[in-house]
Amino acid sequence: MSLWQSLWSVEAGWGWLAPGAPAPPSMIALGAALGLCLGSFLNVVIHRLPHDQSIVWPASRCPACGHALSAWENIPLFSFVFLLARCRSCRAPIPWRYPLIEALGGAALALAVWRCGLGPAALGASAFALFLIAVAWIDAEHRVIPDELSAGLFAFGLWCRGWSATGVLDAVAGAAAGVIVLGGLAWTYRRVRGIDGLGGGDVKLAAGLGAFLGLPGLVLTLMLASAAGSVAGLALIARGKADGQTALPFGTFLAGAAAAALVLGPTWWRAYLTLLAPTP
Repeated sequence: MSLWQSLWSVEAGWGWLAPGAPAPPSMIALGAALGLCLGSFLNVVIHRLPHDQSIVWPASRCPACGHALSAWENIPLFSFVFLLARCRSCRAPIPWRYPLIEALGGAALALAVWRCGLGPAALGASAFALFLIAVAWIDAEHRVIPDELSAGLFAFGLWCRGWSATGVLDAVAGAAAGVIVLGGLAWTYRRVRGIDGLGGGDVKLAAGLGAFLGLPGLVLTLMLASAAGSVAGLALIARGKADGQTALPFGTFLAGAAAAALVLGPTWWRAYLTLLAPTP
């Protein structure tokens, strides 16, 4: 197999995600519980990172009145229900984002443990899913993708691949493809239309996704994200809520597509390569 063929192989994208020992239901439940707690931390990241605030200090507090949350006010899902979705101090409503992100974190880790078993693959898939949740929500809400997340994804992709020569090559190939493809599209769109179609954050995110998913995973992600973004844009135009100049949070679509590529990528990629194979 040539170097070019190896970079396009399933192993280059998902080879390091080989499942470990099967996880018993108790470990899946433990993963869900941990995911709920990490989802609570993601709410802090989503709220503070776009404003360049520390995500570790001060402790969690009400955004409306600054009331510092006690331990029982910060229990994932339970506190939202117990407090009737309102701050105990000022009675300001608690956004539905908070329990939703917590639930997504719990579901992501439970799925990772169930699908990847007990081992490094579950750890890598869990952390990647948490990265994607943060990216998707921040870009949808603020139209920005913090560099900390993109750079973190790139470094994490290298770490997950073991820093071996083959792993580093797969990661660099995926990252370079992300920069070249999305960077080229952004430059072309700017030259032709005179406005920005893709932001620098999208390009950096694509590099991080490519490092984690490899070249085949990145290509699949770009295909899915482009299709989803096109459908969403056409739907908004049809409903009169957008036009050809309306900017969409492409990072959100990239994050969703990357999650699909993580879970179903090997099966889809094999089917795609079969379609590309020349008929005898």
